[in-house]
Amino acid sequence: MIQQYKLRGEICIGFASIFSFAAVLLLIFVHVGQISTSSVPRGIAMAKMNVSQYGQTLAQGLGDPITGLYASNASAPLQKEAGIRQVYKFGLYSYCGYLNTTAGTCTNTTIANKYQPYDALLADMSANYSALTIYIINGTSSFESQSIAGHTRSAYYLILVGTICAFLALVIGVFKRTLAFLTSACLAIIATAFVLTGASLWTSAINSSESVNGLILNTTDIPLGIEVSSGSGLSLLWAAVGCLFASLIPYLISCCTFRG
Repeated sequence: MIQQYKLRGEICIGFASIFSFAAVLLLIFVHVGQISTSSVPRGIAMAKMNVSQYGQTLAQGLGDPITGLYASNASAPLQKEAGIRQVYKFGLYSYCGYLNTTAGTCTNTTIANKYQPYDALLADMSANYSALTIYIINGTSSFESQSIAGHTRSAYYLILVGTICAFLALVIGVFKRTLAFLTSACLAIIATAFVLTGASLWTSAINSSESVNGLILNTTDIPLGIEVSSGSGLSLLWAAVGCLFASLIPYLISCCTFRG
């Protein structure tokens, strides 16, 4: 009977370890998103902002050609009024601006980097275009809300702690002791709760910033040309939540059935 319990516990911890490993791997990918413009980080973003049509909207609304709004040099620094990029992608530590699918540059990496798409856009505009954009957008949506930045800053720390707990749960679960399995189960519970809350905060922030998608230029029917959407990083984050949740049951069963 003891041998049967031990075998059952080892099988459960095997499943738990697989789910924990998958969660840690997914979270690592989330963390590296947009830290550089190389192939893997470039493809992972928590949120994306496409402003490729904004210049055309201004030209139609004002009746004048728009010059100097967009950057022509992909390596021009961000936040220096050097011109906006076609697409912005936001990660946990920095964000990057791209002239096309591959050519772009990133900001310096920062711990708990805030998600501020409105400020990122204005920081790349010359004074005349930023003043015009402020006039058009301010007070019309939650796109410029500062609460978005606060939510994502808090989410970063939750995700970081959750990632550490998930990794520790994976490592400690390797030791075939009931106490080790109990510790792994507790760490997995903490990781699930923290990553779930972080993912929820990021989802809320992105949903709030997506309010800019429906804006039109003044009294015209011309769409503003700024479109915000969630990125693959958010999907990976929610997938990690699912893997962590799936690891809880086998971890808890292992505590009760393993006799080592």
